[in-house]
Amino acid sequence: MNRKHILIALVQDRPGVLNRVASTLRRRNFNINSIAVGSIEVPNLSRMTIVVEGDDARVEQARKQLDRIVEVIRITDITHENPVAREMAMIKVKATPQTRSEIIQIVDIFRSNIVDVSPDSLIIVVTGDQEKVDTLVELLRGFGIRELSRTGTIALPRGGAGPLTIEENRPLRHVVEHVAPEEETLPNW
Repeated sequence: MNRKHILIALVQDRPGVLNRVASTLRRRNFNINSIAVGSIEVPNLSRMTIVVEGDDARVEQARKQLDRIVEVIRITDITHENPVAREMAMIKVKATPQTRSEIIQIVDIFRSNIVDVSPDSLIIVVTGDQEKVDTLVELLRGFGIRELSRTGTIALPRGGAGPLTIEENRPLRHVVEHVAPEEETLPNW
């Protein structure tokens, strides 16, 4: 049975890692629904959140392939762990003096924020699960969306320490040793 899977990976913060991950998934014939990458609390490491669709066995096979990439420290599928997953969208919507108050009411109902006001438009920021973002976008379409920018999903497993948690008390030797420092390319003067 095909369903969306959320994979999270701890990776070295190096050029080309995103390309290697995307290429591995492409070769396995996966469409990436979303991919988000950002630095974490440990220098030289980043966290990737990848959303793909497929059956459990096929996604597990792809996860194992991704785990073989040298820069991937650890990767896991948190789909079955009931993760907390969120997206963000910035929506520039047409606004006239007649429609502005109605748009503001809709934004308030969705607990979203207006971050820019101009004479003919508003920019709204919404965060939430995919369904919340989709619903607000659809409601605002009736007013005329001028521009839309959307992040991919980011997610964390619920509860205590997750599978990629780096604990303060535990030395990072097993992770840090795996991350070789970048070689100096500039001459030492």
